[in-house]
Amino acid sequence: MLDKTGIAKRIAKEIKDGFYVNLGIGIPTLVANYIPDDMDVILQSENGLLGMGPFPFEGEEDADTINAGKQTITMLPGSAVFDSAMSFGMIRAKKVNLTILGAMEVSENGDIASWKIPGKMVKGMGGAMDLVASAENIIVAMQHVNKAGESKLLPSCTLPLTGINCVKKIVTELAVMDVLPEGGFKLLERAPGVTIDEIKAATAGKLIIEGEIPEMVI
Repeated sequence: MLDKTGIAKRIAKEIKDGFYVNLGIGIPTLVANYIPDDMDVILQSENGLLGMGPFPFEGEEDADTINAGKQTITMLPGSAVFDSAMSFGMIRAKKVNLTILGAMEVSENGDIASWKIPGKMVKGMGGAMDLVASAENIIVAMQHVNKAGESKLLPSCTLPLTGINCVKKIVTELAVMDVLPEGGFKLLERAPGVTIDEIKAATAGKLIIEGEIPEMVI
């Protein structure tokens, strides 16, 4: 199965030349490090940056240059810095081609829960509510099961929702899946060394398997 870096590398293959992409907190931020050098992609950070680069090397961090998760980042030549009002204007006006988010749960009809676990300290909604309401293409980067070994891909979410019917694709440590408009997780690829039975056992929601399922190419 994949580690967090492997998930980020696989998601990077979904990005197309010319895309404007928003990277959420957690695993999605790692995607910036694996975009091919010959690809023209503009990364947007919702705290007010267009043209985000990869993470800085140790010793080269600038505490004043951070992403929405308060991690130090780099800026590419030609980057633009602006206020949150303009940033969310871009998001709400659907100027962002692809949003990559983390999640605590995803339902088989594309609902996402990503901001609150009752009784636990979580950072809060942040910009995720606007992103899932406005983005036309949402990919979720997440762990397939929680720390207790319970599936996070469910018939319906048990945690408070961030958005409904919005997730299009999911990449986990076990698999790549599409969320079908009519409901269900369609298995597209499995992680190297992972079996179909392992994916079935880890998926509580409706899992659709058609034909041979290839291994991911990272």
